[in-house]
This record gives sequence, C-alpha cells and structure tokens, in this order.
Amino acid sequence: MDFNLSDEQRAFQEAARAFAQGEMAPQAARWDEEKIFPRETIAAAGAMGFCGMYSPEQIAGEVIGGMGMSRLDAAIILEELAAACSSTAAFISIHNMATWMACTWGTPAVHKEFCTQLVSGEKLASYCLTEPNAGSDAAAIRTRAVRDGDDYIIDGGKTFISGAGATDVLVLMTRTGSQDSGAAGITAFAVAADLPGISYGKNEIKMGWNSQPTRTITFEGVRVPARYRLGEEGEGFKIAMQGLDGGRINIAACSIGAAQATLTHAQQYLLERKQFDKPLASFQALQFKLADMVTELVAARQMVRLAASKLDGNDPDKTTYCAMAKRFATDIGFQVCNEALQLHGGYGYLREYPIERFLRDARVHQILEGTNEIMRVIVARRILEEGATQIIR
Repeated sequence: MDFNLSDEQRAFQEAARAFAQGEMAPQAARWDEEKIFPRETIAAAGAMGFCGMYSPEQIAGEVIGGMGMSRLDAAIILEELAAACSSTAAFISIHNMATWMACTWGTPAVHKEFCTQLVSGEKLASYCLTEPNAGSDAAAIRTRAVRDGDDYIIDGGKTFISGAGATDVLVLMTRTGSQDSGAAGITAFAVAADLPGISYGKNEIKMGWNSQPTRTITFEGVRVPARYRLGEEGEGFKIAMQGLDGGRINIAACSIGAAQATLTHAQQYLLERKQFDKPLASFQALQFKLADMVTELVAARQMVRLAASKLDGNDPDKTTYCAMAKRFATDIGFQVCNEALQLHGGYGYLREYPIERFLRDARVHQILEGTNEIMRVIVARRILEEGATQIIR
C-alpha cells in the first residue's frame, strides 16, 4: 500500500496551496469580521477547476466541463484551501457536492442551463435538504412538489442553507410521495434560485462560518418544469445520500486543513515565545502536547484519504468508511484547534491571531453533513450486521 501522493496529486496540492495562501489567507480575517461572501475569490477558484473538481468531464458524449477528479484528489485540494480559510473552503466543498449531483443526475436542460457555469464557478449552488423539523431524520422532510402538467408546484421551507440568498442554483430535496412513504417519496430538483415564490430569511448570526451566508428558504407555489428534476421520482433520497458520502469526506478534509493551520502556528509560537528565560518549546509537557496533536492529525488525515479511496473504488462499505472518517477527522480537527489555542495562552483568544477563527469555523463540522452522533449510528448499524468482519478486522 503506497501512502505517497502521485506527481499529479502533488501538483494539485501545490496549486491549491499557492492559491489559498495568495488569494484566501490575506483576506480571511476581513471576510469573517465583515461577513463578506467572497464570490470573486470563489470564481477565481473555479477558474482553476476547484468548483467542479469531481463533476464529470462529459456524460454520454455531452460535454459538462467538470474536472473529473477522484475524491482523494478533491480532499487533498480542500485541505489546502481550508488551511487558509476553512469557512470559504467549506462552502466550496458544498458547492462541489451540489454541482456533482446536478451534473450526474441532471437532464440535458440542467446541463445546458446550470452545469457548465457551476463547474466554472460563474454560478454557485446551495444544497437544500434540512428543514426545521427534519435535521438528522432527513427522510421526514415535508417540502412538497406536486405534479401539474409538465411542471411541479413546490411549497415548503428549508433551513440552515449555506449560501442561501447569494447563490444561483438550489439542489432541492422535496416530497412527491405521501408523508408515510418516507425516503421512498423524496425527489430531487435543480432550481434557479430567483424563481417567483422563493424567498429568503435573514442571514443568521453564527459562531463561525461568517464568510458564507446561512438562511432559511421559503417556497410558495414555485413552478418548476419537470425537465429540472434530477433522476426519477422517488430517487431523491438515494441521490442525497450519495452526495453526502462525498460531502462528509469534504468537510472532514476541511477540518484537517484548519487543524494543520493551527498546528503550524502553534509550532512557530512555541519556538518564538519565551517564559522563565526559555523558549516554550523546551518544556517537555508542551512538547508532549504538540507530539499528540501531530500524531492524531496524521491519523485523521490518513483515515480521510482511506475513505476517499473507498468511495473512488465504489467499495461496498464506502458509506461506513465515510462516516468513520467524518466523525474522527472533525472531532480531531476541533481538538487540535483547541489545543493550539491553549498553547498560545491568552494570545490565542485574541482576534489578532487566526487560531480563534479556525476554532470557531471548525466547530460546526461536527454537526453538519450529519452530526457525529449520526455517524456513530451509521457505523454501529453496519458492524452489527452479518458479514461486517472486514471493517473490524
């Protein structure tokens, strides 16, 4: 088993690192402080291929324009972007997930109207699944799409939607079957974000992720032509869950990037800061803490890359590996950020230093794309099934 990156992956990594440090890092604190959604910078990332990383290059001879990268390639890139601004990198990851879903299951109309501009970053997408009464229980959504001739009429609401009010396309999960039909009654659509009947709530005031807006969305009699449906009726939950497998790797990679950034700052601080006429790096207690942070971060990074390779290889247990990686990497990512802040003492608590921003941004990774408690449910269910020995041996 070769854990080294290929020459191509190293090129992706170096390009992402140069972009992140040149275009994102100098602006990240201002985006956070002033709650600026950096569309121009995201479009510049799109020009480098970072907005359609694993979307297909073409489908059935039809050119889509995605990069067709592996999920491992994408994880490597997102880690580098997140080491500069994990909030903006996380939005880019969500955009990639929604874009991949639109490109993979969209009709030629969706490809023509949305996908070529989504993969380039000219248009941006939001992923719309969560509702006020349907968070972890995603199959309980109530937003309804009713067939009306060649159209669907959509009514309902979504909440905690990243980018809402500032994006151009909504990848939307609705109910076309009865409420009792559960997951089997869910259908997906790609919807223009400015259609009549769509309205947006206030930009939520959040602990972190301030470089991207988060709003509720209300749908009142929104008419959507059937050609904007993704897949067939009743396939929406399957599409949503396949999207989330990759989304969990993405957000885990963002946690790794945030943790790496704070670890690097902590390393430099221990070498520069003196107490009792000695650099902090000379105290064994702090050396041990740094050693544990590095060890756990490397373990989390390898688990994320293992899960990505399982998804790339369509392994039967890919969903379980993605859940394990998401749970472990987001917990470790936040823990490393927190320890890095502690190593900085009072300075780590100041806005002048970037540690507290990374800490605030990384905290939500343990909640979104499925809470870490739900990740444990997914893993536990699988290992208690017959034939699950390959996961636990």
